[in-house]
Amino acid sequence: MTDHLSDLRNRLVIGWKSPRTWRLNGPTAAAYPVMEIADAQPVPFPGFDRLILDYPQLQAVMREHRYASWRTALSSVVGIYLITDTRDGRHYVGKADGAENINQRWGVYASNGHGGNVELRGLDPSTFRYSLLRVFDPSTPTREIDESESHFKRALDTRNHGLNRN
Repeated sequence: MTDHLSDLRNRLVIGWKSPRTWRLNGPTAAAYPVMEIADAQPVPFPGFDRLILDYPQLQAVMREHRYASWRTALSSVVGIYLITDTRDGRHYVGKADGAENINQRWGVYASNGHGGNVELRGLDPSTFRYSLLRVFDPSTPTREIDESESHFKRALDTRNHGLNRN
C-alpha cells in the first residue's frame, strides 16, 4: 500500500448504475463514470498550544485542502518553534520573524526536511517532530522575538546538547 494519493482517499464519487449492487470487479468498475472528487473533510485546528506534528503530518498540513484552516492560523503568527529528533531526543529551536510567518517557515521544512539549517541537513526528517513554543503577533519587534529564541535555546540547552550551532 502507498500513501501516494492518500489525500484523495474516500473522496471518489462515481455514477453508480445499480442500487442493488454493492461491489464491483475492476473491469466493470472501470466503465462507471467519475462524477467528482469530493471535498476533503476539514480537520479542525487544535490551537497553537496543542500543535505537535511529525514530518508526514507537516507535509500534509502544507499541501492538503483539509488543512486550509491550519495554514491560515499558522500564517497569522510569527514565533519560536521546536524540532525534536525523536531518534535521540535532541532539539532544535528556531524562529519565524519579520516577513516570514510560521506557515512560510514550516513550508520550507516540509519541502526539504532541513529548512537550510546546517545541523539538520544530514538527518532524516522522517523522525522529526514539530511544535510551537511561543507565538507572537507579526507586529512584534524582531528584538523581542530574538530574545525569546535565545531564552529557549538556553532553557533547553540546545547549543551544547542539541542541534543549534548559534
